[in-house]
Amino acid sequence: VCRSNKSPWVCLTCSSVHCGRYVNGHAKKHYEDAQIPMTNHKKTEKQEKIQHTVCMDCSSYSTYCYRCDDFVVNDTKLGLVQKVREHLQNLENSAFSSDRHRKRKLLENSSLNSKLLKVNGSTTALCATGLRNLGNTCFMNAILQSLSNIQQFCCYFKELPAVELRNGKTAGRRTYHTRSQGDNNVSLVEEFRKTLCALWQGSQTAFSPESLFYVVWKIMPNFRGYQQQDAHEFMRYLLDHLHLELQGGFNGVSRSVILQENSSLSASNKCCINGASTVVTAIFGGILQNEVNCLICGTESRKFDPFLDLSLDIPSQFRSKRTKNQESGPMCTLRDCLRSFTDLEELDETELYMCHKCKKKQKSTKKFWIQKLPKVLCLHLKRFHWTAYLRNKVDTYVEFPLRGLDMKCYLLEPENSGPESCLYDLVAVVVHHGSGVGSGHYTAYAAHEGRWFHFNDSTVTLTDEETVVKAKAYILFYVERQAKPGSEKL
Repeated sequence: VCRSNKSPWVCLTCSSVHCGRYVNGHAKKHYEDAQIPMTNHKKTEKQEKIQHTVCMDCSSYSTYCYRCDDFVVNDTKLGLVQKVREHLQNLENSAFSSDRHRKRKLLENSSLNSKLLKVNGSTTALCATGLRNLGNTCFMNAILQSLSNIQQFCCYFKELPAVELRNGKTAGRRTYHTRSQGDNNVSLVEEFRKTLCALWQGSQTAFSPESLFYVVWKIMPNFRGYQQQDAHEFMRYLLDHLHLELQGGFNGVSRSVILQENSSLSASNKCCINGASTVVTAIFGGILQNEVNCLICGTESRKFDPFLDLSLDIPSQFRSKRTKNQESGPMCTLRDCLRSFTDLEELDETELYMCHKCKKKQKSTKKFWIQKLPKVLCLHLKRFHWTAYLRNKVDTYVEFPLRGLDMKCYLLEPENSGPESCLYDLVAVVVHHGSGVGSGHYTAYAAHEGRWFHFNDSTVTLTDEETVVKAKAYILFYVERQAKPGSEKL
């Protein structure tokens, strides 16, 4: 109907192909039209049973029922659904598919060299792989693409030995799941590893993270369904669950042993959260010192809190600014947000401090210091705020550096740090487009081998630093700069 080649869905009753609900919804309209009784012809009893309710996603081969409004795994007694899957897979491997792939590559090559880049005089093809949107899963795709470009973190998972979760009759066969399936034999680490391995292999076809999303549904109930989710919340859940699973055994080998064998993640770099250290805490783990002073008697209380990321408020005086080019007032910078986070502040009446010396709740001040910086500094800008019954978005542009973010002035003991250990360079940015947390769209920018890429679900394009710095960042990933022997401070 609309000639779209995105998200094709085939009706398993009549074999007609329409676009999915997240394109123009013609597959759903086909189902709805089939429910309207025919007025010009008398329908037989057999015709009345044909409802056109079940269709299949031609990309992921998942089967969906519009009447149940859910994905299903049931097949007919003759296994006809599996035969359709096999037929579609054969089509993908046929000469027709190869010809279509060749035509698509010709189109891509002619689009202003967006897929090609000159490197040392030779032309290099774009090596990044996109991630298919499974239905408002851009929040997950943006985080996965960002993490895949944090080299030390990504390499650790890609080098883990593979685990075969299925055995017996299902060994080696692809399985199709729904949230109602009772299979508990799942591994987030394994599916995360497979997804990372599928990226950066030069495939022009987008990878479908269907198996990973199924595991997310199983172990993170908050993310079940196909509604838009908060990318930062997903990232925290993902890292927390990876951390917990990594503390267990792995093919009979303790993962802590694997971690210790990795020389780049030595014990001195570990930050324990909820038990033993893992690659998650070794890479993202830092330590905050929370210092509270009673304003009545002057008693000081200190507490150390581990963190995987820092959530920064955008100062209220900047929240009216909408664009980078707006002239009214000063520009909000990342340093303003960091300063607001670490500056001394007086706690309000709802946060009175229980002073052990005064034996009652008293007015007090609070200040954060960073006792230990992580290898990868993840900064989350609080763009969503509750006001009355609504969660509004702060759309202020925040200026951030691509290189040389200096964190020394926020350290508790800056004199003990080396000249390069407090400098960070940007490696990835997650951006939220739209007005609300439950709507809009997520994309990501990330640097890979000196080039910047824009990841928009299935589409990956080369971009430049000027475009990246104009983005209204939601999550920023900074990697600690490695000191080079004999090099001067940049």
